Amino acid sequence: VQLQASGGGLVQAGGFLRLSCAASGSIIRINDMGWYRRAAGKQRELVASISSGGSTKYGDSVKGRFTISRDNAENSVFLQMNSLKPEDTAVYFCNADHINGYGRNQSYWGKGTQVTVSS
Repeated sequence: VQLQASGGGLVQAGGFLRLSCAASGSIIRINDMGWYRRAAGKQRELVASISSGGSTKYGDSVKGRFTISRDNAENSVFLQMNSLKPEDTAVYFCNADHINGYGRNQSYWGKGTQVTVSS
């Protein structure tokens, strides 16, 4: 399973970006999909996740500003980021929990996309 993320870039504070991530390959079933980020000098943190049924979780710092969604038919997940702040600057990683034909869960990661918010 491969994850390809897109949509990062440079934006001014208060602006918006939309990240997309598509899973491809020998997909049996994907459970949770999500976005994580790692800012310079900091540990990776959860931004948002969404189950196959649509239940969502958000990191405290993005609640009310970011919205995660997914398209199960396309094995894709999206992150709408509004009211961006300089502290949102980070590399954003797409994640997917895949259940293989043996019922085993394996977590896959995309390569990451840079989001830079200027003040």
